[in-house]
Amino acid sequence: MSEILNTPFTHKHIALGAKMAPFAGYNMPISYTGINDEHAAVRNNAGVFDVSHMGEFILKGENALDLIQRVTSNDASLLEDGKAQYSCFPNETGGIVDDLLVYCVEKNKVYMLVVNASNIEKDWNWVSKHNSKGVEMHNISAKTALLAVQGPNATKIVQTMTKMDVLNMPYYSFAKGTLLDIENVLVSATGYTGSGGVEIYFEDENDNANKIWDALFEAGAEYGLKPIGLGARDTLRLEMGFCLYGNDIDDTTSPIEAGLGWITKFTKDFTNSAALKAQKEEGVSKKLVGFEMIDRGIPRHYYIIKDAAGNEIGSVTSGTQAPSLGKAIGLGYVATEHSKPGTDIYIDIRNSLVKAKVVKFPFK
Repeated sequence: MSEILNTPFTHKHIALGAKMAPFAGYNMPISYTGINDEHAAVRNNAGVFDVSHMGEFILKGENALDLIQRVTSNDASLLEDGKAQYSCFPNETGGIVDDLLVYCVEKNKVYMLVVNASNIEKDWNWVSKHNSKGVEMHNISAKTALLAVQGPNATKIVQTMTKMDVLNMPYYSFAKGTLLDIENVLVSATGYTGSGGVEIYFEDENDNANKIWDALFEAGAEYGLKPIGLGARDTLRLEMGFCLYGNDIDDTTSPIEAGLGWITKFTKDFTNSAALKAQKEEGVSKKLVGFEMIDRGIPRHYYIIKDAAGNEIGSVTSGTQAPSLGKAIGLGYVATEHSKPGTDIYIDIRNSLVKAKVVKFPFK
């Protein structure tokens, strides 16, 4: 069994009394004061997530964009300096290797790919396998720290620490500059909560992690800034209908089935693009939908979804009691004829058919 890794902030989480658990090979905070409390802090105010377990790859050279175009579904040629996009790596068999962010540091020359923690090695091998034109690749995951400061007051807090214009940074834009006295910090108007805010990437050296963590909480004191665990990160993304790799998307689910046609651009050729284009044109047999529970019950991962007659029509991929909404919600794949908003479906919870309704994202 491989050793559980720590992030540069693990000692902070433990000192704050966080409930810790292994996640993607790291010792990570699941919650501090409780998922509902932390969830509300981000929706209404501001919270800090340690997401240093995520992976970062730098791609450099005249063929860097060409490589990215061939392995990702979105059109990275549209990116200008200081812009980022959401994308995925399609595999050859119709599924998804991973979802990721592509950052354009210097157009046509330097890009950063940010991938999921559990897929770092898999993704590195995948991109390397397709690197037939000598693109310079650097896996900087182990030396990169990452904090997500999320919520309506997040940018006000971070702005006090830098001269970069954080307050007016457009969504999916970023800047590199000095934060406190630390150079080459990348501040990005991204995050997976749906509550606004930024993500801060920096090199884990010279006590940078402690400096930035402590400064954030000093600057955030007047806003009641709180540390947030992975539990609330999951409920926040689920309320927005954002996919979680390993639950809602994986090596067997296509981006078209998962409702990710908007990041699947057929203006170029990429891995399995012909088959995915055919799916988009001809339709798919199953679709990822959001649903809210009508009857009492919490949908859980792998629960079977049925129709009124008790026939199996799909399965739940994510589910929770949504803290902001006061009701149980979920994501799941259903046969396409049952995917229209307003359709009644039934979740098999301990051999009882519990009624739910298909709804549009984000959940309301």
